[in-house]
Amino acid sequence: MSEQKLGRVYLVGAGCGSADLITLRGKRLLEQCDAVVYDDLIDPALLDLAPLDAERRYLGKRCGKHSAPQGDISAALIALAQAGKTVVRLKGGDPFVFGRGGEEALALQAAGIPFQVVPGISSAIAIPALAGIPVTHRGLSRSFHVVTAHTAQGALADFDRLANLEGTLVFLMGLSHLEEIAQGLVAAGRSPDTPAAVVSGGCAPHPVTVRAPLAQLSAAAEKAGVQPPAVIVVG
Repeated sequence: MSEQKLGRVYLVGAGCGSADLITLRGKRLLEQCDAVVYDDLIDPALLDLAPLDAERRYLGKRCGKHSAPQGDISAALIALAQAGKTVVRLKGGDPFVFGRGGEEALALQAAGIPFQVVPGISSAIAIPALAGIPVTHRGLSRSFHVVTAHTAQGALADFDRLANLEGTLVFLMGLSHLEEIAQGLVAAGRSPDTPAAVVSGGCAPHPVTVRAPLAQLSAAAEKAGVQPPAVIVVG
């Protein structure tokens, strides 16, 4: 009996929002795959692109909600590829921008599984853009900084360093820490009148955009009932 041919995994960024924001290459790979392993906040229409007989497996990973452990997700990708399948790992935004795609890539590499990365549009730029907020603008902001609001150990960001950076600050996964972020930046020297916004958009279940001065942002977001996922923009 011949040995089972090894499959391949594609780490594909689905972009942020409607299905037509995925790249053409990502679309083509979905149309040809044997299995698609997908995350939260994926437009369901993307799953319809996969062949009818392709396996569809939900393995979401979101803070604060019941989700598959990262080790189980990586193990599933490896097992599917070892079974000879062409696998699309469909992730919201871009796989390598706080999407844990790096962890999955390392696991695949360690297991000897061939893989490729297909970039997607990160929520750090897409969600503000969809709300009409550019993260850079000539004469106002010549740079932007993408920050996770907390580390794997639960620590919040280094506000003394962030408050002194020029350009726009974009916080991901930080809605539950919004008051601490705003207070921390102001205490570290950012003006309380700095323009700021909280945007929940894309495939979020309750899209809303709130604009307010930094010191008032948390209260404004609470009043508007902003729910995760949301992107925080400062500057």
